[in-house]
Amino acid sequence: MEQLYKEAIWRQFGASIDMLENAIKFCPSAAWDTDKKFWYIAFHCLFWLDYYLTIEPEKFSPPSPFTLSEFNPDGAMPDRTFTKEELLLYLQHGRNKCHDLISNMTEEMAASRWINKSKNYSVFEIVLYNMRHVQHHSAQLNLLLRQEIDDAPRWVSVATTAL
Repeated sequence: MEQLYKEAIWRQFGASIDMLENAIKFCPSAAWDTDKKFWYIAFHCLFWLDYYLTIEPEKFSPPSPFTLSEFNPDGAMPDRTFTKEELLLYLQHGRNKCHDLISNMTEEMAASRWINKSKNYSVFEIVLYNMRHVQHHSAQLNLLLRQEIDDAPRWVSVATTAL
């Protein structure tokens, strides 16, 4: 895959991850575990970021202390509230996984299929889908911050780390 495209995808996907990180860091302790579940929205986003970056989704396993709770068909929450520090470590895991996938992507990998029970996308398309999902929840978290503390982190134009 051409370097120009990989760099552009990383700059924008990385910026979405940076915005998610900024929202998590910005959240005051008093807003972390309220009825609005800021922590859970952040966890949900990080779980699916990790999952959608797994080329063989049937082999997915999140790092400890996280479980496959997001796959629960009844929508059960994780068995405990995750801390900001735990989620920031998970975010770094996702950022590294995303960076590595994009930087090592070949035309053949980009065209290969990413298939689970509900999706059948090319790897290239699941990367774009994933980026949209991260940005959606970053915006949701920023809205919660505006509602709770009347402040939120600024827009990130491009990733803070290079490809």
